[in-house]
Amino acid sequence: MLSYRHSFHAGNFADVLKHTVQSLIIESLKQKPKPFVYHDTHSAAGRYDLRDEKSQKTGEYKEGIARLWHRNDIPELMHPYIDTVEALNPNGDLKYYPGSPMVAKGLIGHANRLELTELHPTDIKLLRQEFAGDRKVRIEQVDGYQGLNGKMPPAQRRALVLIDPPYELKTEHDDAIRGIKDAHKKFATGIYALWYPMVSRAQVNRFCQKFADQGIRNILRIEMCVKQDTNEFGMTGSGMIIVNPPWKLEQQMKELLPWLTKQLKQDDTAHFTIEWLVEE
Repeated sequence: MLSYRHSFHAGNFADVLKHTVQSLIIESLKQKPKPFVYHDTHSAAGRYDLRDEKSQKTGEYKEGIARLWHRNDIPELMHPYIDTVEALNPNGDLKYYPGSPMVAKGLIGHANRLELTELHPTDIKLLRQEFAGDRKVRIEQVDGYQGLNGKMPPAQRRALVLIDPPYELKTEHDDAIRGIKDAHKKFATGIYALWYPMVSRAQVNRFCQKFADQGIRNILRIEMCVKQDTNEFGMTGSGMIIVNPPWKLEQQMKELLPWLTKQLKQDDTAHFTIEWLVEE
């Protein structure tokens, strides 16, 4: 099933959280001189035109990145992420939004590599156009978990793996857990960052508990909800489950999330969570 298109949702509050966490992890990996690889299992198109019909139809970016655009009080920890958005919009007008591969490209540095997989026939073409001629980027049209399993362990022995499934199918929560568990068996020291939507609190709680029961240690959960949990009005928030997070990430998000939740809240019940599913 390949009906999901992220262009409807690019730049929304969930992207802001995901790409902030992604940027902080990449910045942490860059603190050491040893090379690393960024692996994206569900890369999608690379960049998104916010003037496009799909984006304008939902207007989700207006409740996400647009709320932060032109603010002069962005916390310093968010500057690397915001810089990647500004790089696509040099004249100051918010027209384009970077997907996770473009965020990584903007931050990763010349010595490091990007491994990008995408299955959707339209998005893979756009992805290849975006990165054409970039020799540090490898792109494959393959199932994300198959591609990940085939690349573990990476030659660099240091990696951030971003897993951002569309969650179209009922099996995708279990698929994500299985994909990370299989990769972790081959490469236990990698950083694995899994995004998930908050649609049903009961479902998310079961999902997180099942993840915690897999025998993997050192798992941090970061979640931001912009309005009250409900089963009736679609996505109310999103979260990240990070295996082997950089040691500063917990404190960084404790500093950032109060401010970010305040800026992106859609009602006064907005809240965030930072907790260890499994400690080291």
